[in-house]
Amino acid sequence: MSNRQSIGRVHSIQSMGTLDGPGVRFVIFLQGCQLRCGCCHNPDTWDMGGGTQYCAEDIVRRAVRYREYFGDEGGVTVSGGEPLLQADFVREVFEECHKEGINTCLDTSGSLLTDGVRALLEVTDRVLLDIKYTSDELYRENVGCSISEPLRFLGYLDEQGIPTTVRQVIIPTKNDTAAQLLELKRIVGSHKNVDKIELLPFRKICQVKYDKMGIEFPFGDIPEPSRELMAQLESML
Repeated sequence: MSNRQSIGRVHSIQSMGTLDGPGVRFVIFLQGCQLRCGCCHNPDTWDMGGGTQYCAEDIVRRAVRYREYFGDEGGVTVSGGEPLLQADFVREVFEECHKEGINTCLDTSGSLLTDGVRALLEVTDRVLLDIKYTSDELYRENVGCSISEPLRFLGYLDEQGIPTTVRQVIIPTKNDTAAQLLELKRIVGSHKNVDKIELLPFRKICQVKYDKMGIEFPFGDIPEPSRELMAQLESML
């Protein structure tokens, strides 16, 4: 491994995740996020100065221990918080993964596109991109940025030919209509790099975190989607 000592702030690590990219994944949840999504499950990741400091090499050494479980599709996923805020650290993690022959996956909101992010994407095998809504109004109201930012990010992924899974959390009263899903399909359909769309049901198990932190869960009064609704929307894909 290299002699560089890039340091990142890590919220938590999941050694054998199955919901964060293809196959079995070693998942690193980074600390820090500049967005304030109404449906956020992890408000404890917002603080930019929190988390535990790790060197990139130490992270990859831990991941290597689980390589036998990865199979042909698994590998390492970096999620958040927002991993693009620590792009240099994630890039080094992914570079070390590639030296070990480990697949890399980035789970992001796509809200930043800097030179550091572009360098990170050069060593990213797959991106999980959250397209939270299909209107700028909903983005600004419930995320804290413009929809133009993730769409710009998606366009760059397409230009670079980086395989991408688009994900959307289905939130009743916010983005659960057929018209909204058709618009999502339209957006995705114009980008050849997207080979999968995943719809995820909004869940409120995070309420306990908000209560513990003494802050309001913005979507606490919104119901979770029914299985029937999820099945109906899935059928449209």
